[in-house]
Amino acid sequence: MINYPSIDPVALSLGSLKIHWYGLMYLVGFVSAWRLGVYRAKQSKNWDQKQVEDLIFYGALGVVLGGRIGYTLFYNFSTFIDDPVTIFYIWKGGMSFHGGLLGVLAAFYLFARKNKMSFFQVSDFMAPMIPIGLGAGRIGNFINRELIGRPMEASLPWAMDYGDHVARHPSSLYQALTEGLLLFLIIWIYSSKQRPLMAISAVFVMVYGCFRFITEVFRTPDSHIGFLAFEWLTMGQLLSLPMILIGLTVYIMAIKNKEEQH
Repeated sequence: MINYPSIDPVALSLGSLKIHWYGLMYLVGFVSAWRLGVYRAKQSKNWDQKQVEDLIFYGALGVVLGGRIGYTLFYNFSTFIDDPVTIFYIWKGGMSFHGGLLGVLAAFYLFARKNKMSFFQVSDFMAPMIPIGLGAGRIGNFINRELIGRPMEASLPWAMDYGDHVARHPSSLYQALTEGLLLFLIIWIYSSKQRPLMAISAVFVMVYGCFRFITEVFRTPDSHIGFLAFEWLTMGQLLSLPMILIGLTVYIMAIKNKEEQH
């Protein structure tokens, strides 16, 4: 069994200013999205670097605002009622992907309107750049000792002791590998060829939803929420089910529209 490598969540202290690893992971996500976006723009006739930079700015606002609001509404509403200022404590973790996704979708809509594009032109372009940030965020969760896994067989070589002398799944690392690395490879390879409008966005939403639903099986549910039903369904799984259904529906629509255009 592996002992959890205790890591100071503060990466750098400059007097009263503290720079947290969790915040740096978001920086990694935004910078990687910018670099990948510039690369994709060079392969496209419809995008330039200025548009990519503007879109990353819109997206960053959507991620931060949507992620915190979503976490507050879905996972931590009672704490927010007691102390509303906690909604700004981003460095302590507590960002909801599903809330962040809604924030990003709103950002895409506003960007599309401003630049006279369709919503799915924007989302199809941006989808391949998102997973690296998701994976980095899960690494931040691991450093913060968040998303601790459920108990597992101690004899397995990757079982982890988070300090309670219980062998647990390193669920945040599972999510970093699936929602981050594996999702990136799938979407990046899929988007390397011309696809019907909406298809790339649909595959992203559908595959993420599937990965999230599966990895939640190994994650301890939030203590103040627990299981929602059947002694195994978590809030993360419940929120992922509509993603899978919506992604599948939009993908079918994309393929159908392509066939009708031929």
